[in-house]
Amino acid sequence: MLKKLAKIKYLPNNFEILQNGDHVICAVSGKKISLEKLTYWNVNLQEAYFSYQEAAIKRDSDK
Repeated sequence: MLKKLAKIKYLPNNFEILQNGDHVICAVSGKKISLEKLTYWNVNLQEAYFSYQEAAIKRDSDK
């Protein structure tokens, strides 16, 4: 079970854990994302996305 929200600094090819936890929240869907499965994020907006689908939704909504 995912229990504690992590605080993350998103970098271009990696991320830095600022506050320990085991998940973050998708900025589009609100789904929990295990840090082990975190793949998609936006460095400029400093937000995570559950999958490429949510990342595409966010990209398209910002146009």
